[in-house]
Amino acid sequence: MREQRDAGTCPAGNLPLELDAFVGRATELATLDGALREARLVTVTGVGGIGKSRLAGRAASRSAPRDGVWRVELAPVRDPEFVDYAVVEALGLADNTTRTPRETLLARLAGRELLLLLDGVEHLVDSCAGLVADLLGRCPGLRVLAVGRRPLAVPGERLVPLAPLAEEDAVTLLSVRAAQHGVPVGRADDEVRELCRRLDGIPLAVELAAGRLDTLTPGQVLGRLDDRFRLLTGENRAALPRHRALRTAIGWSHELCTPGQRLLWARLSVFAGRFDLEAAEYVCSGGGLPADEVLDVLSALLAQSVLTREETPAGTRYRMLDTVRAYGAEWLEATGDAARLRRRHRDWYVGLVTWCELDWFSPRQPEVAARIEAELPNLRAALDHCLSDPDGAHLGQYLAGSLWFLWVGCGRLAEGRHWLDQAVRLDAERTAREQSRLKALWVLAYVAILQGDPVSARAALRECREEAERARNPLAVAYAVHRTGCLALVTDDMVGAEALLRSALERYRELGELNSNVLMAQVELAMTRAFRGDLADAVRLCEDVRRVCDGHGERWARVYALYVLAYAAWSDGDAAGARRLLSVCLVDAHRFRDLLGSVLSLELLALVTVTEGEAAEAAVLQGAAARIWPAVGLPLFGSAHYNAPHELCEATAREHLGDERYQECVRRGARLCREEAVARALRRPPEPAALPGPRGAVRPATAPGT
Repeated sequence: MREQRDAGTCPAGNLPLELDAFVGRATELATLDGALREARLVTVTGVGGIGKSRLAGRAASRSAPRDGVWRVELAPVRDPEFVDYAVVEALGLADNTTRTPRETLLARLAGRELLLLLDGVEHLVDSCAGLVADLLGRCPGLRVLAVGRRPLAVPGERLVPLAPLAEEDAVTLLSVRAAQHGVPVGRADDEVRELCRRLDGIPLAVELAAGRLDTLTPGQVLGRLDDRFRLLTGENRAALPRHRALRTAIGWSHELCTPGQRLLWARLSVFAGRFDLEAAEYVCSGGGLPADEVLDVLSALLAQSVLTREETPAGTRYRMLDTVRAYGAEWLEATGDAARLRRRHRDWYVGLVTWCELDWFSPRQPEVAARIEAELPNLRAALDHCLSDPDGAHLGQYLAGSLWFLWVGCGRLAEGRHWLDQAVRLDAERTAREQSRLKALWVLAYVAILQGDPVSARAALRECREEAERARNPLAVAYAVHRTGCLALVTDDMVGAEALLRSALERYRELGELNSNVLMAQVELAMTRAFRGDLADAVRLCEDVRRVCDGHGERWARVYALYVLAYAAWSDGDAAGARRLLSVCLVDAHRFRDLLGSVLSLELLALVTVTEGEAAEAAVLQGAAARIWPAVGLPLFGSAHYNAPHELCEATAREHLGDERYQECVRRGARLCREEAVARALRRPPEPAALPGPRGAVRPATAPGT
């Protein structure tokens, strides 16, 4: 499970558990342990399949930095620009602000002591080198362990080149892996030893050979390997022997496959990272491989260790080792079918996103969130394909806009901003009035609003509305009006916000539009009413939203409706009722990784807590919220209306604690990661005798956030 920092979960790291026995490499492991103690940047180098990642992972697991070991898998990253994003994501440093990923990393890692494992840097050396140099120069507690086929060439780098396994270790590895396939192998067998020698002790080659011992004897494997070796070394006589051995091993495994298996191997190479069976059946079928045969062929590749199977929160998924995928990609290019497969890959993910957006407004919201999270590498590949293809501009805009629920609802504002900015700039003249671009514009504005960037939001909304009116597109006009109202709300223009939001809701009703965005418009209208002193109307509007959400199984927009209702309950003196509502808000927002919903719930829980007489605990919660806000954007949107409950809580806590103890409690809360803060807020200590409510301000003219 990936752990998050700061605005995420606790600092335990994200290094995966080893599922297979680690064999040999005692000397190399000791060398790497020593290098990690002596140098802040260590790079393990060697040919593909030599076991670099496995050795680095084992060494990393033996280290014990205070803030954990964090692995970043770079093999699926194709665009150098996304190296920083990949590191931010792996570390769980959710950041919804307009800061660049590099700025986020520098800000969040400055005081941390952790080991960053960058796995698969060879195709991104320049980007990785720049990032590592910058981080090491400004984050004194950081150490980096890089894995690749060549060094980063950063000052201070310590290289640990990895050679093939010694013969005894190779034989042991073959024996252990064969046993996992139910095949006993004698370690003293001459043919076994000869096989390991001919494979040059390269772990990947040995493991591929072990995968064939369920059908072939070691002698038969040797005979076939001889044939493939003579065939494939002729391709590049200048290559190093171990390069030839690895290619021979993979090529030999490829040759042992049936034509259908080779075809599927090549076609599966279009996937970035993991994929599921349904995606494989759609993308890879046809042209000699019927869809109803894909499962059987895929199972055969799994049995031969060409694929691995993994159980994830999104269900069963498959993946290829990067070296195996690259081999398949070469064959796919050679067939001349690569462009068609990439289009099919794109089309599958366009369809998936369409389904997910519709299903977001349903009881399957958590399933959608898990599925879309699992598909991120493939979604990025599809977006990149669309936005780099002049004929695919509208599809890129469609994808970027339709993923609004991922960017906003699942805490990925910064990445959404990256794709949306690209999408709306692409071929803007030709696609100006197309529905896909208009949607990308209002989604871009929505993201910018939540990031605290009103200038960009206003520009996008103006363009969206003008083009939508020219194109006579009433739905796009409605969304533009809605988000303009949202912008007015967070910038304290309550009169303008109310008028715009009422207009948007009327337009939605006329068009028959009903989804999470429409419900959020009604919640936002309720907030304007609360800010203007009419809590009864705000409650009426949010109770209606709650009924609709309950009827459709919608949980995300419901968080914000319950939040307003919790504020109203607190204002009426019902602190216990407010706490019950906020607990539901916090659980659901945290489940979706919605940082805004989480931090606003914590802020209001702090106010409830101080009303209940727990001033110290309220200050701790305010400190925890303060730690999260930098990852969201401008704290409380810089709004006087939104800030009033926070100021009331702080003033009350300071009055009962004194300034020094209040600050001490805030600092204690600021040391909590989001996981700890959420757990603390949901498992509050026993209640002492309640203090009186806020003096003279039982019903302040304030309301919760959006």
